Amino acid sequence: MSGGRPTDYLPEYCERVMELGKQGKSVTQMACELDVVKQTLHNWAAAHPAFLDAFTRAKQYSQDWWENAAQTGLTTSGFNASLWSRSMAARFPEDYTERRQTELTGKDGGPVQSVTRVERVIHDPANPNG
Repeated sequence: MSGGRPTDYLPEYCERVMELGKQGKSVTQMACELDVVKQTLHNWAAAHPAFLDAFTRAKQYSQDWWENAAQTGLTTSGFNASLWSRSMAARFPEDYTERRQTELTGKDGGPVQSVTRVERVIHDPANPNG
């Protein structure tokens, strides 16, 4: 006998999750609408190929909704592009996360050279100036 709670998955969830994606809903909002935790959606996607397809499409539809909102918003007075950009980076990090890289190079594009200098100073107690 297997343990755990039986799944509440219904094939109708495929259409519902895609509709929610078309409304720009997040994965969290999709889970709340279906009254499950987010992990359950991922579990269903792993167990049911039809739900995997629907869930993948739902996330794609959601991104499309947000991108369309930006296209419309860019020509609208008061559009907060900075807020939109931060929201996109949080919602769709694979496509909208800024990545910065710092590269250090030495002379003529060569490697950075590290030089360590050791200076030995001998103080003569008989000569305080030298």
